[in-house]
Amino acid sequence: MTLPPIRPPLPNDDPRWKLVNATMRRNGYAGHALIETLHSVQDAFGYLDETALRFVAASLDMPLSKVYGVATFYHIFTLKPPGRHTCVVCTGTACYIKGATGLLEGILAHFALRPGETNEDGALSLLTARCVGACGLAPAVVLDGEVLGKQTPENLLAKLEGLVHAS
Repeated sequence: MTLPPIRPPLPNDDPRWKLVNATMRRNGYAGHALIETLHSVQDAFGYLDETALRFVAASLDMPLSKVYGVATFYHIFTLKPPGRHTCVVCTGTACYIKGATGLLEGILAHFALRPGETNEDGALSLLTARCVGACGLAPAVVLDGEVLGKQTPENLLAKLEGLVHAS
């Protein structure tokens, strides 16, 4: 007779862990639910930290290395807390040709921020995406979930400054 694995206790009493646990329970704590579970954690907490990765690995009875490997393989997962505002610069072909590099250079010069980083005060995270599906609006950025087209370094920096100083 095989006994079911013992599930680890929730990391703390934060109610968001109950949502994550519900996702795993709905999938029978099976390994095939790893990506869905990681999505659940990131939706609940905004990112995947070491505690979350260890909890998921123990709950799904899989090696931490596999959980970490999946979390770092897919660009949709992040291991760092996001800033209060997020700017995603499209680097797809149309946006690249129309000036995405200038947008990134402007952000680097003004905020000393590279793709994948968050500034020191946690106000702004900068990401890139291969395509945001707005080729007719190139160069495009997604600022806090809103697609902005035909950006120039000057107007994008003005928008970012307004957001950063308002937070």
